[in-house]
Amino acid sequence: MQTRWAGRLGVAYIKEIDKYALLIQHNDQLLVTLSERPNGPFNWHQRIDMTGMIGTSNTGDQTVFTDEDTGKSYLVYSYGRGRNRIYISEIGVKDGKVGLLDCNMVFKGEGREGNCMFKHNGKYYLFTSNLYGWDSSFAYYLVSDHIYGPYTPTNEMLILEGSEADYAHVTQTGFFVTLKGTKKQTVIYCGDRWANFAGNGLGYNQWCPLSFDGSKPIFNSLSSWSLHPATGEWLVNSDNNYVKNGSFEADRRHIPSPVKPVEEQLLGWQTTIITGNLLSVTDSLSPVLNYFNTTEDRKQVIGEKSLQISDKIDFKRKVSQIIQSSQNVKLADGKYTLSAKFKRGSGFEDIYMYVLSNGESYKQKLNKSDQHWSNITLNNISIKNGRVEIGFIASGKANAYCYIDDITLIRFK
Repeated sequence: MQTRWAGRLGVAYIKEIDKYALLIQHNDQLLVTLSERPNGPFNWHQRIDMTGMIGTSNTGDQTVFTDEDTGKSYLVYSYGRGRNRIYISEIGVKDGKVGLLDCNMVFKGEGREGNCMFKHNGKYYLFTSNLYGWDSSFAYYLVSDHIYGPYTPTNEMLILEGSEADYAHVTQTGFFVTLKGTKKQTVIYCGDRWANFAGNGLGYNQWCPLSFDGSKPIFNSLSSWSLHPATGEWLVNSDNNYVKNGSFEADRRHIPSPVKPVEEQLLGWQTTIITGNLLSVTDSLSPVLNYFNTTEDRKQVIGEKSLQISDKIDFKRKVSQIIQSSQNVKLADGKYTLSAKFKRGSGFEDIYMYVLSNGESYKQKLNKSDQHWSNITLNNISIKNGRVEIGFIASGKANAYCYIDDITLIRFK
Protein backbone atom coordinates (compact mmCIF):
# COMPACT_ATOMS: atom_id res chain seq x y z
CA MET A 1 0.00 0.00 0.00
CA GLN A 2 1.32 3.42 -0.94
CA THR A 3 1.76 5.78 2.01
CA ARG A 4 0.56 9.30 1.24
CA TRP A 5 0.55 10.46 4.86
CA ALA A 6 1.87 9.05 8.12
CA GLY A 7 1.85 11.22 11.23
CA ARG A 8 0.72 11.92 14.78
CA LEU A 9 2.46 8.84 16.17
CA GLY A 10 2.11 7.56 19.74
CA VAL A 11 3.14 4.42 21.64
CA ALA A 12 1.10 2.54 24.27
CA TYR A 13 2.02 -0.52 26.33
CA ILE A 14 -0.54 -3.33 25.97
CA LYS A 15 -0.34 -5.30 29.20
CA GLU A 16 -2.60 -8.16 28.04
CA ILE A 17 -0.12 -9.26 25.37
CA ASP A 18 3.06 -7.69 26.82
CA LYS A 19 3.70 -5.70 23.66
CA TYR A 20 3.87 -2.09 22.56
CA ALA A 21 1.46 -0.58 20.08
CA LEU A 22 2.41 2.33 17.82
CA LEU A 23 -0.70 4.17 16.60
CA ILE A 24 -0.32 6.21 13.41
CA GLN A 25 -2.51 8.37 11.22
CA HIS A 26 -2.00 6.47 7.96
CA ASN A 27 -3.54 7.89 4.78
CA ASP A 28 -7.25 8.03 5.60
CA GLN A 29 -7.35 5.55 8.50
CA LEU A 30 -5.77 4.66 11.85
CA LEU A 31 -2.85 2.23 11.64
CA VAL A 32 -1.84 0.01 14.58
CA THR A 33 1.62 -1.62 14.62
CA LEU A 34 3.16 -3.84 17.31
CA SER A 35 6.60 -4.45 18.78
CA GLU A 36 8.29 -6.30 21.63
CA ARG A 37 10.06 -3.07 22.60
CA PRO A 38 8.91 0.55 22.93
CA ASN A 39 11.48 1.72 20.36
CA GLY A 40 10.64 -0.94 17.78
CA PRO A 41 10.95 -2.33 15.23
CA PHE A 42 7.16 -2.23 14.79
CA ASN A 43 5.25 -4.61 12.54
CA TRP A 44 1.96 -4.01 10.74
CA HIS A 45 -1.02 -5.19 12.82
CA GLN A 46 -4.22 -3.61 11.46
CA ARG A 47 -5.75 -0.48 9.95
CA ILE A 48 -8.95 0.85 11.50
CA ASP A 49 -11.65 2.66 9.55
CA MET A 50 -13.03 5.13 12.10
CA THR A 51 -16.29 5.77 10.22
CA GLY A 52 -18.38 3.51 12.41
CA MET A 53 -17.15 5.24 15.55
CA ILE A 54 -17.05 8.94 14.66
CA GLY A 55 -18.39 9.30 11.10
CA THR A 56 -15.07 9.87 9.30
CA SER A 57 -12.55 7.19 8.35
CA ASN A 58 -9.67 9.25 9.70
CA THR A 59 -8.92 11.14 12.89
CA GLY A 60 -8.33 14.91 12.72
CA ASP A 61 -5.33 15.04 15.06
CA GLN A 62 -4.33 12.52 17.70
CA THR A 63 -1.92 11.71 20.54
CA VAL A 64 -1.53 8.82 22.96
CA PHE A 65 -1.97 9.55 26.68
CA THR A 66 -1.02 7.04 29.40
CA ASP A 67 -2.52 7.43 32.86
CA GLU A 68 0.36 6.38 35.11
CA ASP A 69 -2.00 5.89 38.06
CA THR A 70 -3.96 3.15 36.28
CA GLY A 71 -1.51 2.00 33.59
CA LYS A 72 -4.19 2.45 30.94
CA SER A 73 -3.50 4.25 27.67
CA TYR A 74 -5.90 6.31 25.60
CA LEU A 75 -6.08 7.82 22.14
CA VAL A 76 -7.07 11.51 22.22
CA TYR A 77 -8.36 12.56 18.80
CA SER A 78 -10.71 14.80 16.88
CA TYR A 79 -13.34 14.40 14.18
CA GLY A 80 -11.74 14.06 10.75
CA ARG A 81 -13.59 16.96 9.09
CA GLY A 82 -13.82 20.38 10.72
CA ARG A 83 -12.34 18.91 13.91
CA ASN A 84 -15.15 20.35 16.01
CA ARG A 85 -15.50 17.23 18.15
CA ILE A 86 -12.92 15.59 20.41
CA TYR A 87 -12.95 11.95 21.51
CA ILE A 88 -11.09 9.78 24.01
CA SER A 89 -10.81 6.00 23.52
CA GLU A 90 -9.06 3.42 25.66
CA ILE A 91 -6.44 1.38 23.79
CA GLY A 92 -6.54 -2.38 24.36
CA VAL A 93 -7.31 -5.84 22.96
CA LYS A 94 -10.70 -6.46 21.37
CA ASP A 95 -11.68 -9.53 19.34
CA GLY A 96 -8.03 -10.63 19.34
CA LYS A 97 -6.80 -7.34 17.85
CA VAL A 98 -5.19 -4.30 19.43
CA GLY A 99 -7.41 -1.30 18.81
CA LEU A 100 -9.85 1.09 20.47
CA LEU A 101 -12.15 -0.34 23.14
CA ASP A 102 -14.68 2.51 23.25
CA CYS A 103 -15.45 5.97 21.93
CA ASN A 104 -16.30 8.89 24.21
CA MET A 105 -17.01 12.37 22.85
CA VAL A 106 -15.78 14.93 25.40
CA PHE A 107 -16.05 18.18 23.40
CA LYS A 108 -18.27 19.61 20.67
CA GLY A 109 -17.78 23.23 19.64
CA GLU A 110 -15.21 25.29 17.73
CA GLY A 111 -12.84 23.40 15.44
CA ARG A 112 -9.62 22.49 17.24
CA GLU A 113 -6.45 20.52 16.47
CA GLY A 114 -3.28 19.45 18.26
CA ASN A 115 -5.28 17.37 20.77
CA CYS A 116 -3.20 16.20 23.73
CA MET A 117 -3.49 15.84 27.49
CA PHE A 118 -1.77 15.32 30.85
CA LYS A 119 -2.77 14.52 34.42
CA HIS A 120 -1.78 16.66 37.39
CA ASN A 121 -2.85 16.34 41.04
CA GLY A 122 -5.66 13.97 40.09
CA LYS A 123 -7.15 16.17 37.37
CA TYR A 124 -7.13 15.58 33.60
CA TYR A 125 -6.20 18.48 31.34
CA LEU A 126 -7.21 18.32 27.68
CA PHE A 127 -5.35 20.75 25.39
CA THR A 128 -5.81 21.90 21.79
CA SER A 129 -4.85 24.71 19.40
CA ASN A 130 -6.70 26.70 16.76
CA LEU A 131 -7.17 25.55 13.16
CA TYR A 132 -4.35 27.74 11.81
CA GLY A 133 -2.63 25.30 9.46
CA TRP A 134 1.10 25.33 10.15
CA ASP A 135 0.91 28.53 12.21
CA SER A 136 0.93 29.04 15.97
CA SER A 137 -2.08 29.86 18.12
CA PHE A 138 -3.37 30.22 21.65
CA ALA A 139 -3.19 27.05 23.71
CA TYR A 140 -6.69 26.05 24.87
CA TYR A 141 -7.67 23.63 27.61
CA LEU A 142 -10.46 21.87 29.50
CA VAL A 143 -10.33 20.19 32.92
CA SER A 144 -12.00 17.11 34.37
CA ASP A 145 -11.84 14.88 37.44
CA HIS A 146 -12.41 11.82 35.23
CA ILE A 147 -10.76 10.68 32.02
CA TYR A 148 -14.07 10.61 30.12
CA GLY A 149 -15.35 13.85 31.60
CA PRO A 150 -17.40 15.86 31.97
CA TYR A 151 -14.78 18.44 30.96
CA THR A 152 -15.33 22.05 31.93
CA PRO A 153 -16.17 24.64 30.79
CA THR A 154 -18.68 22.63 28.77
CA ASN A 155 -17.82 22.77 25.04
CA GLU A 156 -16.04 26.10 25.46
CA MET A 157 -12.29 26.06 26.02
CA LEU A 158 -10.18 28.32 28.21
CA ILE A 159 -7.10 30.14 26.90
CA LEU A 160 -3.96 29.04 28.74
CA GLU A 161 -2.68 32.00 30.75
CA GLY A 162 0.78 33.06 29.56
CA SER A 163 0.25 31.86 25.98
CA GLU A 164 -1.44 35.09 24.82
CA ALA A 165 1.50 37.40 24.05
CA ASP A 166 3.32 35.10 21.62
CA TYR A 167 0.92 32.23 20.87
CA ALA A 168 2.56 29.78 23.28
CA HIS A 169 6.14 30.62 22.29
CA VAL A 170 5.15 30.53 18.61
CA THR A 171 3.80 26.96 18.60
CA GLN A 172 0.77 24.73 18.40
CA THR A 173 -0.03 22.22 21.14
CA GLY A 174 1.91 19.00 20.63
CA PHE A 175 2.17 16.84 23.76
CA PHE A 176 3.25 16.92 27.41
CA VAL A 177 5.93 15.25 29.52
CA THR A 178 5.60 15.09 33.31
CA LEU A 179 8.70 14.79 35.50
CA LYS A 180 7.92 13.58 39.01
CA GLY A 181 10.95 14.72 40.99
CA THR A 182 11.83 14.37 44.65
CA LYS A 183 10.81 17.99 45.35
CA LYS A 184 8.49 19.00 42.54
CA GLN A 185 6.30 17.59 39.78
CA THR A 186 6.92 19.60 36.62
CA VAL A 187 4.69 19.39 33.56
CA ILE A 188 6.56 20.28 30.38
CA TYR A 189 4.68 21.60 27.36
CA CYS A 190 6.06 20.50 23.98
CA GLY A 191 4.80 22.73 21.17
CA ASP A 192 5.01 22.10 17.45
CA ARG A 193 6.82 24.87 15.59
CA TRP A 194 6.43 24.15 11.88
CA ALA A 195 9.59 26.05 10.95
CA ASN A 196 10.02 24.61 7.46
CA PHE A 197 6.36 24.92 6.48
CA ALA A 198 5.34 28.27 7.99
CA GLY A 199 8.66 30.02 8.44
CA ASN A 200 8.01 30.27 12.18
CA GLY A 201 11.60 30.83 13.22
CA LEU A 202 14.07 28.22 14.43
CA GLY A 203 13.41 24.71 15.71
CA TYR A 204 10.65 22.15 15.34
CA ASN A 205 9.68 21.60 18.99
CA GLN A 206 9.69 24.12 21.81
CA TRP A 207 9.78 22.95 25.42
CA CYS A 208 8.36 25.24 28.12
CA PRO A 209 7.51 24.50 31.78
CA LEU A 210 4.02 24.93 33.17
CA SER A 211 3.18 26.33 36.58
CA PHE A 212 -0.07 26.04 38.53
CA ASP A 213 -2.16 28.49 40.50
CA GLY A 214 -4.29 25.97 42.35
CA SER A 215 -5.71 23.85 39.54
CA LYS A 216 -5.20 26.56 36.87
CA PRO A 217 -2.21 25.89 34.57
CA ILE A 218 0.07 28.78 33.57
CA PHE A 219 2.38 28.82 30.55
CA ASN A 220 5.93 30.15 30.94
CA SER A 221 7.24 31.39 27.58
CA LEU A 222 10.99 30.91 27.97
CA SER A 223 13.78 30.70 25.42
CA SER A 224 16.31 29.27 27.90
CA TRP A 225 15.68 27.37 31.13
CA SER A 226 17.08 24.41 33.07
CA LEU A 227 15.45 21.38 34.67
CA HIS A 228 16.91 19.32 37.50
CA PRO A 229 16.23 15.67 36.54
CA ALA A 230 16.19 14.35 40.11
CA THR A 231 14.32 17.04 42.04
CA GLY A 232 12.01 18.16 39.19
CA GLU A 233 12.78 21.82 39.92
CA TRP A 234 13.32 24.27 37.08
CA LEU A 235 14.85 27.73 36.78
CA VAL A 236 15.26 30.47 34.19
CA ASN A 237 18.72 30.59 32.62
CA SER A 238 20.77 33.77 32.56
CA ASP A 239 20.66 33.94 28.75
CA ASN A 240 16.84 33.82 28.54
CA ASN A 241 15.31 36.35 26.14
CA TYR A 242 12.48 38.15 27.97
CA VAL A 243 10.95 39.72 24.83
CA LYS A 244 7.68 38.16 23.65
CA ASN A 245 7.22 37.71 19.90
CA GLY A 246 10.58 39.36 19.38
CA SER A 247 10.98 37.93 15.88
CA PHE A 248 7.34 38.68 14.99
CA GLU A 249 6.58 35.12 13.88
CA ALA A 250 3.44 34.68 16.01
CA ASP A 251 1.31 36.84 13.70
CA ARG A 252 0.32 34.64 10.78
CA ARG A 253 -0.95 37.37 8.42
CA HIS A 254 -0.32 40.99 7.61
CA ILE A 255 -1.48 43.00 10.63
CA PRO A 256 -4.03 44.58 11.00
CA SER A 257 -5.88 41.51 9.72
CA PRO A 258 -9.61 41.38 8.96
CA VAL A 259 -9.59 37.57 8.67
CA LYS A 260 -8.95 34.74 11.08
CA PRO A 261 -7.61 35.64 13.52
CA VAL A 262 -8.88 39.23 13.41
CA GLU A 263 -6.09 41.36 14.90
CA GLU A 264 -5.42 45.08 14.92
CA GLN A 265 -2.14 44.90 16.86
CA LEU A 266 0.91 42.66 16.67
CA LEU A 267 0.87 40.04 19.41
CA GLY A 268 2.74 41.22 22.48
CA TRP A 269 3.29 44.73 21.09
CA GLN A 270 1.39 48.01 21.33
CA THR A 271 1.51 50.38 18.36
CA THR A 272 0.51 53.93 19.21
CA ILE A 273 -0.27 56.22 16.28
CA ILE A 274 0.74 59.73 17.30
CA THR A 275 0.24 61.18 13.82
CA GLY A 276 -0.52 59.39 10.55
CA ASN A 277 -3.16 56.96 9.34
CA LEU A 278 -5.05 55.14 12.09
CA LEU A 279 -4.93 51.38 12.54
CA SER A 280 -7.94 49.56 11.10
CA VAL A 281 -8.78 46.01 10.07
CA THR A 282 -11.09 47.35 7.33
CA ASP A 283 -9.55 50.61 6.04
CA SER A 284 -7.08 50.16 3.15
CA LEU A 285 -5.22 53.29 4.30
CA SER A 286 -4.24 51.61 7.59
CA PRO A 287 -0.49 51.13 7.98
CA VAL A 288 0.71 47.51 7.85
CA LEU A 289 2.59 46.66 11.01
CA ASN A 290 4.64 43.72 9.81
CA TYR A 291 6.83 42.92 6.81
CA PHE A 292 7.25 39.51 5.19
CA ASN A 293 10.97 38.80 4.89
CA THR A 294 12.38 37.84 1.50
CA THR A 295 14.59 34.80 0.94
CA GLU A 296 17.58 37.13 1.02
CA ASP A 297 16.38 38.72 4.28
CA ARG A 298 16.13 35.31 5.90
CA LYS A 299 19.83 34.74 5.38
CA GLN A 300 20.40 37.51 7.93
CA VAL A 301 17.33 37.44 10.21
CA ILE A 302 15.21 34.69 11.73
CA GLY A 303 11.86 33.63 10.32
CA GLU A 304 9.32 34.89 7.86
CA LYS A 305 8.29 38.24 9.37
CA SER A 306 9.63 41.49 10.81
CA LEU A 307 8.23 44.63 12.41
CA GLN A 308 7.44 47.31 9.82
CA ILE A 309 7.36 51.04 10.58
CA SER A 310 5.96 52.95 7.61
CA ASP A 311 2.93 54.91 6.38
CA LYS A 312 1.55 56.43 3.19
CA ILE A 313 1.57 59.90 4.78
CA ASP A 314 3.89 61.71 7.20
CA PHE A 315 3.77 59.94 10.54
CA LYS A 316 4.97 59.63 14.10
CA ARG A 317 4.62 56.31 15.88
CA LYS A 318 5.60 54.37 18.98
CA VAL A 319 5.86 50.57 19.12
CA SER A 320 6.32 49.25 22.64
CA GLN A 321 6.25 46.22 24.91
CA ILE A 322 6.07 46.14 28.70
CA ILE A 323 8.00 43.27 30.28
CA GLN A 324 7.47 42.47 33.93
CA SER A 325 7.87 39.74 36.49
CA SER A 326 5.21 37.07 36.63
CA GLN A 327 4.36 34.72 39.46
CA ASN A 328 6.97 32.18 38.38
CA VAL A 329 9.37 34.07 36.08
CA LYS A 330 11.10 36.99 37.77
CA LEU A 331 12.63 39.88 35.88
CA ALA A 332 15.45 40.18 38.37
CA ASP A 333 17.18 43.43 39.25
CA GLY A 334 20.40 43.81 37.30
CA LYS A 335 22.07 44.94 34.11
CA TYR A 336 20.55 43.93 30.77
CA THR A 337 21.30 44.28 27.05
CA LEU A 338 18.62 45.10 24.47
CA SER A 339 19.51 44.14 20.89
CA ALA A 340 17.80 44.07 17.51
CA LYS A 341 18.43 43.96 13.78
CA PHE A 342 17.11 46.57 11.37
CA LYS A 343 17.25 47.93 7.86
CA ARG A 344 15.70 51.19 6.75
CA GLY A 345 15.29 53.61 3.94
CA SER A 346 15.60 57.39 3.97
CA GLY A 347 12.94 59.88 5.02
CA PHE A 348 13.11 59.65 8.81
CA GLU A 349 13.42 62.78 10.88
CA ASP A 350 14.14 60.59 13.89
CA ILE A 351 13.98 56.89 14.72
CA TYR A 352 15.41 55.21 17.79
CA MET A 353 15.21 52.19 20.09
CA TYR A 354 14.47 53.01 23.72
CA VAL A 355 14.18 51.56 27.22
CA LEU A 356 12.31 52.98 30.22
CA SER A 357 13.06 51.42 33.60
CA ASN A 358 12.65 52.69 37.14
CA GLY A 359 12.58 56.32 36.06
CA GLU A 360 15.64 56.03 33.82
CA SER A 361 15.60 56.22 30.02
CA TYR A 362 17.98 54.85 27.41
CA LYS A 363 17.91 55.29 23.66
CA GLN A 364 19.93 54.52 20.55
CA LYS A 365 19.32 55.92 17.08
CA LEU A 366 18.86 53.65 14.06
CA ASN A 367 21.22 55.74 11.98
CA LYS A 368 22.27 53.54 9.08
CA SER A 369 20.13 53.86 5.94
CA ASP A 370 20.74 51.10 3.38
CA GLN A 371 19.40 47.78 2.07
CA HIS A 372 21.44 45.61 4.44
CA TRP A 373 20.51 44.51 7.94
CA SER A 374 22.44 46.17 10.76
CA ASN A 375 22.71 45.43 14.48
CA ILE A 376 21.67 47.87 17.17
CA THR A 377 22.39 47.42 20.88
CA LEU A 378 21.67 49.20 24.14
CA ASN A 379 24.09 48.02 26.83
CA ASN A 380 24.25 48.39 30.58
CA ILE A 381 20.50 48.87 31.10
CA SER A 382 19.63 48.93 34.78
CA ILE A 383 16.34 47.16 35.47
CA LYS A 384 14.72 47.32 38.90
CA ASN A 385 11.42 46.40 40.52
CA GLY A 386 10.63 43.71 37.92
CA ARG A 387 9.34 45.98 35.15
CA VAL A 388 10.70 47.57 31.97
CA GLU A 389 9.30 49.16 28.81
CA ILE A 390 11.11 48.66 25.50
CA GLY A 391 10.30 49.84 22.02
CA PHE A 392 10.87 52.14 19.07
CA ILE A 393 9.80 55.71 18.32
CA ALA A 394 9.85 57.02 14.75
CA SER A 395 9.03 60.25 12.92
CA GLY A 396 9.02 59.85 9.16
CA LYS A 397 7.95 61.30 5.88
CA ALA A 398 5.37 59.57 3.67
CA ASN A 399 6.60 56.11 2.52
CA ALA A 400 9.68 56.12 4.74
CA TYR A 401 10.18 52.55 6.00
CA CYS A 402 12.12 50.62 8.61
CA TYR A 403 12.10 46.87 9.24
CA ILE A 404 13.11 45.54 12.67
CA ASP A 405 13.64 41.92 13.70
CA ASP A 406 15.12 39.54 16.27
CA ILE A 407 14.71 41.72 19.36
CA THR A 408 16.29 40.32 22.53
CA LEU A 409 16.48 41.49 26.15
CA ILE A 410 19.04 39.40 28.01
CA ARG A 411 20.54 39.86 31.44
CA PHE A 412 24.22 40.84 31.37
CA LYS A 413 26.36 38.14 32.91
